[in-house]
Formats: sequence, structure tokens, C-alpha cells
Amino acid sequence: MSRPYTFRQYRPRPLEIIDTTLREGQQSSLLHDHHKYFFTTQDKEEIARALILYGVKFIELFAPNVSAQEAADWDVIKAVRDDLITQKGYTFLLAHVRCHPADVEAAIKVGADGLNMYIGTSEIARSYNHGRGLEEIARNARALIEDVRRNHPELVLRFSGEDAFRTRESDLFRVYDALADCVDRFGTPDTVGVATPATVAQRVRALRARYPDVALEGHFHDDRGLALVNALEAVRNGMQYIQTTLLGIGERSGITSMTALLFNLFVDREYDRLEGYHLRASYPINVMMADKLRMLVPSKEPVSLTNRTHAAGVHQKAVINHAATYEAHPLDQFGVTESEVLLGPLSGWNIVHYFLREICGFTLDEATAKAITADFKQRVYHLKRGMSPAQMLIDLAQNTYGLQSINVPEQFRNAVEQNMTDSTSGSAEVGEVRHASGVILRSR
Repeated sequence: MSRPYTFRQYRPRPLEIIDTTLREGQQSSLLHDHHKYFFTTQDKEEIARALILYGVKFIELFAPNVSAQEAADWDVIKAVRDDLITQKGYTFLLAHVRCHPADVEAAIKVGADGLNMYIGTSEIARSYNHGRGLEEIARNARALIEDVRRNHPELVLRFSGEDAFRTRESDLFRVYDALADCVDRFGTPDTVGVATPATVAQRVRALRARYPDVALEGHFHDDRGLALVNALEAVRNGMQYIQTTLLGIGERSGITSMTALLFNLFVDREYDRLEGYHLRASYPINVMMADKLRMLVPSKEPVSLTNRTHAAGVHQKAVINHAATYEAHPLDQFGVTESEVLLGPLSGWNIVHYFLREICGFTLDEATAKAITADFKQRVYHLKRGMSPAQMLIDLAQNTYGLQSINVPEQFRNAVEQNMTDSTSGSAEVGEVRHASGVILRSR
């Protein structure tokens, strides 16, 4: 099968994301938790398009023989890729395949640009997964890879010893030594999330020293909560390719989040590794992914509005004056251009005073604001279903304290930059209030 572009023509960037949302991400339990179960063909089109526009050049998909639907969706995703070639250049679609002729043949048949081949190399994988010894693994893999190289020299080939961080280094070398002259990359998957930053640094340095002409690729699971820091450590020790997913979704606790990885590299001023990525699209792409999972962007995702959300009174007062007081990171560069203040039982009198006077237009002094706040803090714990804290606060101000709002002349009403319209309903109910500085006052 002829291809308009091959890996041999491509100059890899200092850091290449291999996004596996459409492979690893589909193994996430979140799809089941929210009764979705799988990505639809339309989902896959939209995710692939968003990734390509973001600047991702390598997208990993399932081997097409996983199911008839996965095979059919290859053509759909290829069409999305091809539609964007003029705008964004070529994007390589890689098939995640067992080191098995059936997987390889199916991937080549649908037009994969590369093969991400894997087989378990740890002692436990060899004993309970496929039952092969190291010599047999190396021999069979070599024969298969040589056959692919001979018949399809344009394909990009990666070989991974699955469960690499539970594989003894000497055992991994025994297999990789036999393949180093016929692959483009070696993968080092932390398949069950046992690696630490120290073990990652040591393993990457050892592989780089032994195979200086073979690029390295990492895949880090988050079972210990270390996927992000392990990926960062790998990059800083010379790993050029990192597998990620949107929001870090994947098997069990997931893997490294794409936007979290790039955000941390930006914060640490490793700008050379950010070449070609549309960083300001980070928050929008996370919102898109969360919507497909029927959830909010997770609070542990660094590129999120949650990372600029404040509920404590001391914090709320400070961010109204200057957001940097409690927001140290340049999230605006990643598409998070607002901060969020949540009215509730932790809010102090300063934010209550600000909300009632500047946003709602009530006339009140600081003493009254303090009295209302004390009353509000008691009543909010008994909030009726269907009423927000902000609605309770307004009701308290009007009906208990008799506050009157300023009558804004007609000619100035449309010029007010802070509006109290609930954007979802179009009503005058309080849902979201935007401060001119980009701070949102909201009660969820």
C-alpha cells in the first residue's frame, strides 16, 4: 500500500506525544461508570480531529482485529487525518499490536503507518500470560519484524517489552539486543504502575547508553499516582516519545495526561519540548473529553478550571484583588482564562459584601455585610433542595435585611460587565456571575 508520506521523511520534534486516548483511553472504567461503555464513531472522529489540531503527530489505535467496529473506524479516522493534512501536515496512525502475525497483517491491511508491537517480558508475564522464554520471544519477534521491514519498509516500528519495569534489566537487554538494529523505537511500558522517578531515571539512562541509535518511548500507569512525575523524569533523562491520553484516562487508574505533561514542562521552562503544540487549546480539549465521558474535568487534572476555583474566604478575598495571590501558574497559556469563586459556608464577609454590592447592586455597608455573612453561614447548612447558596444569600439580603438594589438607568444597563444571567436557562436566577477581571462567582 503506497503512502503519501512516511516516517523516513519526518523530523521528530524534541518531544513527541503518542496519544493513545483511542486505544488505552477506551479501556477506562469511566466509560462504564457513566454508562457510556465505548466511544462512538463520531466520538472518535471528534477526538482525532482535536488531537491533530492540537499538534499531535502520532495517534495510537487498537489493532483492527479487536472487533469489526474498530476495523471500520480505522477508515473514518484516516479520513479525518487526510482532511487535515493541508492544514496540519501528516499525522501517523499507529496500531497497537501483539507480536503476532494476525495482528500485524490486520494493521497493515487497514493502512496503519506504524506498528506498536508488544509482548510481555517480565517473569510473571512469561509464566502466566504467554508462556514463552526470553530466547523464543527474541527469536519470534526478530523474524516477524524482519518480514515487515522487508515487505513494508515505510512503516515505523516500535517494540515494547510489556511490563518492562517488572522485567529485570538483564532480561530486557537480552530481548532488545536481538532487535536493536531493526526497530525505530523501544518502548518501556510501566504496565502495572510500579515504577518510581528513581527507577525510571535509571532505566532510561541504561537504555540510552546501550542503544544510542534507537529512540525510547514511555507509557506510565498511575497506580501509585506517579504517572505524570515518571513521564517528566523520563523526558528529562532523554526519552523522546511519551504515550498520553486526554485527562489521563486508561486501564485502572489511567496513564499520563497529555495536557498535564505539557503544562509541567512549560512551568519548568522546557520550551524546546513544546514545539508544535497548540497549548491554548489544552483546556478546551479537556472539556471536550470530559463531556464525552459525561463528567466534569477531574479536579486532579492541572489544566482545569478547578485549578483556579476558590471556596475559602481568605482565598476569595485575595483573588478578587489579585488572582496571583493564590494562583501561581500560567494556566491562561493553556486556555484557562478565568477564575471561579464558589459562594458557600466557607465564604467570608468580604466576598459577601463584594457580591451583594458590586454584582447584585445592593446598597450596604461593611457592618451589614458582616451581619448577613454570620446569618448566611448558619442558614446555608440547611439549604433547601433546588436553591443555590447565592440564591439564599440574595433572599436573605432582600427579605430579612431589607436591602434595596441600585436602580441602574436604562442607558447603562447593557454596559454592565458583570451579569447575573443563568446562561443555561436565560432566566434572572443566579447561576454564574462574571467579574470584569475574569473571576466567576458561582454557586454549584
